[in-house]
Amino acid sequence: MTDLLSLMRHNTLFRGLSDLQLGRLAQIMCREQYREGQTIVEQDGVGDSMYVIASGQVSVIMHGTRGAQRTALYLGTGQLFGEVALLDEGARTATIAATQDDTVVYALPRGAFNQLCGEDHALGYTIMRNLATDLAFKLRHQNLDSSGLTGGTPGGA
Repeated sequence: MTDLLSLMRHNTLFRGLSDLQLGRLAQIMCREQYREGQTIVEQDGVGDSMYVIASGQVSVIMHGTRGAQRTALYLGTGQLFGEVALLDEGARTATIAATQDDTVVYALPRGAFNQLCGEDHALGYTIMRNLATDLAFKLRHQNLDSSGLTGGTPGGA
């Protein structure tokens, strides 16, 4: 758990949480291990957990309407995916697959997270504020890409 706490301390989503709050959060997270090529989450599946990558690497794969797929990006140690699942029960927007053997992630289930937020309102507020800030940044970046001002393709990613 020490490695997980260290990863959490260096991630902006957890900024502002005390060591006690980080510890409580780490206690409700579930360790999962994957082999190269294994799918962690499937696009269009129901999102019920957020993930922190403890080791290894994952690919974010986007499936198009005509069956085409492309790898949008790669994520590695210390990075997160699936954080929108903490907000709603909407469909996953991408497939996430391990690109290396022994890829380890920690899942934060929405139900357990919501329960913890009910017990510690300051923890819930801090995480939600950080999440909102991150999503606002991503939305602004996508809007700039869509406008052509950053040289991106119309429609963004």
